[in-house]
Amino acid sequence: MHETGLSFNDRSGDRLRTWLGLDRDSFYDEARVAIMPIGFCYPGRHGKGSDLPPRHECAPLWHARLRAVLPAIELTLLVGSYAIAYYLPRPADARSMARIIARWRDYLPEFLVLPHPSWRTVRWQRDNPWFEIEILPELRARVDRALTPRSRSAPCPRR
Repeated sequence: MHETGLSFNDRSGDRLRTWLGLDRDSFYDEARVAIMPIGFCYPGRHGKGSDLPPRHECAPLWHARLRAVLPAIELTLLVGSYAIAYYLPRPADARSMARIIARWRDYLPEFLVLPHPSWRTVRWQRDNPWFEIEILPELRARVDRALTPRSRSAPCPRR
């Protein structure tokens, strides 16, 4: 991402695009898709090899401002625990990503929650087959509806 300036420009992006049913061109079409990270800068690496959490000041400073200028938000995906924690009230079962994702219908129509598509999710998805059976078809249908131009019916002739 840091070399290309494209979010999800790695294997996690490949996985996310597969979940969404989008090719790279559609996913990166800025006229149709907005990708807004919780943090707007790279937080650095943790000693254990993973990325550090996003900086706490970024989302409160920028998210409301940016969402206000987006012309027509049709679908908001909360991808990963940081996005979910920022936008949703903290549920009692917040320690279990599987439980939060399993309650995906509770957050519709405003949000659709997804795990982060990192390499760790491969096992999570295998352990939670309902994700692919229940959520992915609904996700793809909603993405398709959001990105497909609506045909406008011809105006009624005046008498």
